[in-house]
Amino acid sequence: MDEKQVVQNIKTIRQSKKITLEQLAKLTGLTKGYISRIENSHKAPPLSTLYRIAIALDTDLSVLLAENLEVPEKVKLCIVRKNERKEVVTKGTLYGYQYVSLAYKKIGKNMEPYIIEPAVEEVGVFSHEGEEFMFVLEGSHEFIYGNEKFILNEGDSAYFDSAVPHSGRSIGEKKARILGIMYSYKR
Repeated sequence: MDEKQVVQNIKTIRQSKKITLEQLAKLTGLTKGYISRIENSHKAPPLSTLYRIAIALDTDLSVLLAENLEVPEKVKLCIVRKNERKEVVTKGTLYGYQYVSLAYKKIGKNMEPYIIEPAVEEVGVFSHEGEEFMFVLEGSHEFIYGNEKFILNEGDSAYFDSAVPHSGRSIGEKKARILGIMYSYKR
């Protein structure tokens, strides 16, 4: 993740929406000075802060993390063709997971659908507001939820409260492919 690009994306989106630093501060619950320091920094703030900024800017975290920012318009219908899918960077990417966004053109959505290829070695543990749904498209996935382990095979699914620490890894001869849908309570 290019942290300088993330910071520039925040500023570009804020300015394109004609939102002042003061307005963004009120919307996020952060101070105007802190927002200004973020925009003038070369280092991105923590993900929890990025999430608050994304909500305040009525955009998605994936847009703030985009390498090539295209400020999308709000649309009622979002169609992403197979050849238009975008690989995105999220916290899980740091641990070897691969995420392909299936609805990056729809801004302000409550659900975030991805095709996920979990890492082979379980490294990251995730916990965040919202709910998630996973459907194993291919392979096998060892899913760890709290203190329990589950083996999910092709065709299996799991729906869960994502505030509970969770992680997982691909098991078997090839990486698992999962349809993952993350839901946030932002609206």
